Amino acid sequence: MDFAEALSAINAMSVDDRIRLAEAIWDGIEAEQELPQLTDAQKEELDRRIAAYEASPESAVPWEQVEAEVRARLRR
Repeated sequence: MDFAEALSAINAMSVDDRIRLAEAIWDGIEAEQELPQLTDAQKEELDRRIAAYEASPESAVPWEQVEAEVRARLRR
């Protein structure tokens, strides 16, 4: 199967299956990659976000809620 045939087969899949496929592909790529080096600005932003969470952990949105909202938007 060439790329065009694979893409056609993928596009025929349901949205949920395509999302799961994309996640599986990403996981495979991630497993083969080294972690990127963060810039100082990225490190500062992560530190800022961690501090904001630690100051107010109740304001964090659980991943399951975020995922459900994204999936709902994709189904519209």
